[in-house]
Amino acid sequence: MANPSSHASTANVQPMFSQQINEIPRSQQLRYPENHPDGVIQVNPMSEAGAIGSSLEDETGIIPPLVSPPATPGGTIPPSHTHPPKLLERLPEVECIVRARIPTTTGAEMFLHLYHNDVDNKEHLAIVFGNTIRSRSLDRVRPGECERDRMIRGAYVGKLHPGRVSSWYEDPAQRGVPSGSIEDNDGGAVNESGLTPERPSEAPLVRIHSECYTGETAWSARCDCGEQLDEAARLMSLPMGTLNEIASQQSRTVPSNVSGGVIIYLRQEGRGIGLGEKLKAYNLQDLGNDTVEANLALNHPADDRSYGLATAMLVDLGLGVDSNPHGIRLLTNNPDKIKAVEGSGREVIVKERVPMVPLSWQTGGKMGIKSSEIEGYLLEQISKMGHMIQ
Repeated sequence: MANPSSHASTANVQPMFSQQINEIPRSQQLRYPENHPDGVIQVNPMSEAGAIGSSLEDETGIIPPLVSPPATPGGTIPPSHTHPPKLLERLPEVECIVRARIPTTTGAEMFLHLYHNDVDNKEHLAIVFGNTIRSRSLDRVRPGECERDRMIRGAYVGKLHPGRVSSWYEDPAQRGVPSGSIEDNDGGAVNESGLTPERPSEAPLVRIHSECYTGETAWSARCDCGEQLDEAARLMSLPMGTLNEIASQQSRTVPSNVSGGVIIYLRQEGRGIGLGEKLKAYNLQDLGNDTVEANLALNHPADDRSYGLATAMLVDLGLGVDSNPHGIRLLTNNPDKIKAVEGSGREVIVKERVPMVPLSWQTGGKMGIKSSEIEGYLLEQISKMGHMIQ
């Protein structure tokens, strides 16, 4: 993880504030008590807060910290604050702990994979559509486990059903495997060497998605994260005939999903700063900052996310360069994410960037999020973060 101090330290942000403060007459400066670490802060003498401060000083002799230093909303962010994500020298160690079939509200099915890793204690997820993408670490036979153990943790082929006894075949009798031959004498699982995993026939769709509680669960119109998650799932799950029909009705094209797709869901809320700090940033936005400025005002980088875990999870899912010659098609508007996902050793190859154009832009406002705040957010993504929404 990048060191926040190298991106948004007090040394980088505060000189602008200090210069403004020093140019204000001392009589118009708002001061903390002598033992307060923040010292002098600026107040506009014409503001209501300035008038309140004057009246409070008359009564108590101390002016409380009513106004913080200005954050210069709309100011220029130095390029160093928006540099590409840091590439890790080595990929994290990841292991898929459990996988389960999820029937969705749209009628489509996907397999939810839960991952552990050696970098953090968070449970990151992979949402897999289609039957050709499987986890190596999940399928690996574990010492002492029986067939039922494997099925419970999701290491099975096909689908589960009542009475199923083999993780390798849905119906061993139909495959010429005698009943009871699936387990060895110690009760451990036996890998049927005749099984060869299917491979994607072309580059599958992949979305690297960072958790966004506010946009996905709390219906926030400050960002389009929830819409992008829904759109990625739709593109990966619907039959091509249905997708083409919808596309023709809305006068837009859709990428092929015949090889299935994967949404890597990383638990890095608020561009890596966490939900609590993200909500503080929301309040700063209401005070006039944009999302980049708000993060910097809280002494966080503009973007503190990393994608090494995503690369390692894609490799585990058989989409690395060592086993997938087709590469992947990455659903993203962020060109910097391409290199970050490929990794320092190009462990994954991004064959194509597939843009995620907001639905409101695609449909002329007939669909998607309708909010002045989302328009400002999208323009900021283009102007300050270098996103390509086209």
